[in-house]
Amino acid sequence: MMIQFLSRAGCRAWTIAAVLALGMQVPPAQALADDGHVVAIKEFMFTPMSTTIEAGSTMTWKNLDDEAHSIVAEGGLFRSNPLDQNDTFSYRFDKPGVYRVVCGLHPYMKETITVE
Repeated sequence: MMIQFLSRAGCRAWTIAAVLALGMQVPPAQALADDGHVVAIKEFMFTPMSTTIEAGSTMTWKNLDDEAHSIVAEGGLFRSNPLDQNDTFSYRFDKPGVYRVVCGLHPYMKETITVE
């Protein structure tokens, strides 16, 4: 009886997890950044470390490391949740300016985005 209960509870948990995962799927980085601005996070570095884009462009970060990273704009403009391997985060830059971005978990990881 106890095993049957645990099996049902486990089945319910997996079903809920599957429904949530399917409802919250994120398309690949290229689909998110239609204008092609993708920053790879690999070997604890942003690549490229400096980028110039036009106002209205979307930047997508994709974590290729097996360690979690987060994307944080200095000044608090945006902050991602921790990104696991192959997770992405996108942000649309509408205003011209120079934006400094760091990894919230590894602050020595830095990049600069210039929006014209």
